Amino acid sequence: MQVDPEAQRLLAMPEAAYMNEEQLTFFQHRLQTEQLEVETHLEEVRKAIADNERSGDDLDRAAVEEEVRLLLRQADRETRLLRKIRQALRRIEEGDYGYCAETGQPIGLGRLLLRPTAELCLEAKERQEKLEHHYSKQRGDS
Repeated sequence: MQVDPEAQRLLAMPEAAYMNEEQLTFFQHRLQTEQLEVETHLEEVRKAIADNERSGDDLDRAAVEEEVRLLLRQADRETRLLRKIRQALRRIEEGDYGYCAETGQPIGLGRLLLRPTAELCLEAKERQEKLEHHYSKQRGDS
């Protein structure tokens, strides 16, 4: 994977510069760009759902219903991503971006470059996933 030069420059900054103005501006721009892309794609998905015809024989209707079901799942995922992007932008405005919501420790530039909407540091995320796995086993989920 090739890291863009701007991201590489951020990674080369000393730890003491963590979440300085330049880094916050970088992530704000990245999140705003992603927000616009998701909003545009979400609008396309909504139009595709609205444009699907419900006429034809049973087989045609079944195919259309399956396509609509997949589009709805995609719209749901993108709606959740959009909410996370907006929350991350709000954290930038409030000065909390880049710090773990659970521990208050830095999330880390590497993790944020891969997932700019991250709210938890790696250790807290791993604990959360272990708990989720534990509870899903108790419920009998696979």
